[in-house]
Amino acid sequence: MPLEAFVREHTTARATRFVPEITLRMAEDVTPLWELTGGSEPPFWAFPWAGGQGVARYVLDNPASVAGKRVFDLACGSGLVAIAAALAGASAVTACDVDELALVAAGINAAANDIVLTPLVADVLATTVDAEVVLAGDVFYDQDMAAAMLPFLHRAAANGSLVLVGDPSRPYLPKDQFDLLARYDVPVPRSLEGVTVLATSVWRPR
Repeated sequence: MPLEAFVREHTTARATRFVPEITLRMAEDVTPLWELTGGSEPPFWAFPWAGGQGVARYVLDNPASVAGKRVFDLACGSGLVAIAAALAGASAVTACDVDELALVAAGINAAANDIVLTPLVADVLATTVDAEVVLAGDVFYDQDMAAAMLPFLHRAAANGSLVLVGDPSRPYLPKDQFDLLARYDVPVPRSLEGVTVLATSVWRPR
């Protein structure tokens, strides 16, 4: 089955609860879709994760952070954060993920919200990206990913990029290396997180 048809068959389009300005295609349950994709990682592209919702909310409420700027959405998943940046007036937005299905989903979601993203299927963590703003929603979900993400994010900040990170109370974000910008209570599916609301923060590297 073509990838776009797969995404459409296993998701439905609806407004994101904490960021209702944005419509996304979402799955009802992670486990059946995870089994269908046969991957080692969950289908991150099929759900609006809390960290991404926090960054998207922050960007839409603070459009000056991205307006007129080149934005890079790291580990874009559904494209929620990238779409928010585009709606907030970014001059160009690259949505990047290592999962090709994520970029297919992000493209479908972008079109549904009448915006255009530049898709990039790549692992960029060993590189430096050419962007004025780097956005990362919910990338500190385990210890190994946190260790891989930190050097990239600090390198981007050192090169002059504004770096915004969403964190829904995961234990792997080293808060002593970041400054807090905002806090939100984000509604989430119990099937994903075991709770219905996650305290979510947006941070900037020091």
